[in-house]
Amino acid sequence: MHEKILIVEDDAGLARFIQLELEHEGYSATCCDDGRKGLQKATEEDFDLILLDIMLPGLNGLEVLRRLQHEKNTPVILLTARDAIMDKVAGLDAGAVDYITKPFAIEELLARIRVILKLYGRKKEETKRAQEEEDVLCWGKLTLSQKKHQVRYDGEEIELKNREFLMLKTLLENMDIVVSRDTLLEKVCGYNYVGETNIVDVYVRYLRLKIDETYGVKMIHTIRGVGYVIKKEES
Repeated sequence: MHEKILIVEDDAGLARFIQLELEHEGYSATCCDDGRKGLQKATEEDFDLILLDIMLPGLNGLEVLRRLQHEKNTPVILLTARDAIMDKVAGLDAGAVDYITKPFAIEELLARIRVILKLYGRKKEETKRAQEEEDVLCWGKLTLSQKKHQVRYDGEEIELKNREFLMLKTLLENMDIVVSRDTLLEKVCGYNYVGETNIVDVYVRYLRLKIDETYGVKMIHTIRGVGYVIKKEES
């Protein structure tokens, strides 16, 4: 999939030149010649990078950048004819990741784009991996994905009903901590549950049947008179 780049530049000739060069390099490039329209497009669509002119009709580039920071974390390179140090500092302080002064060599701009896309692509992957790690609870060969609502043992999927899933999730989230029957009842059946109090024991029995007995492990331990616990180490 081609990386998407938004060009917000009111100089039609320059914008078209940059667009053609980017497309020649294999990027997907979109042009916008107005600050307000550029901000709208940048917030409504997902771009990998934005090239943003400072002197724009409708809304200047620095204001576009400031507003964009509240909506997206898309990296922005500022394009401007200004070369004063204070202008560069203002742009970087507003959230830009880089700043290039007009006129510039297209080779330099392309090189900066490659560096930034590579850096942010790596950050995206790291964030994605971290999110996936947070999403998955593990015990031995067993994994529970909260996002996918899926449980697997050694890669094999285990079919669990919703309350069984909630029971297992609660116990895994409290690894090595004894969870009382009352707490499990609230987590699995809700605060307003009215019915048999031994429902917790019933679901524990179901889980043991589907996991402990099926795979020959001892996952859920009973603490008499208190509740249940999953210990970190299989035993």
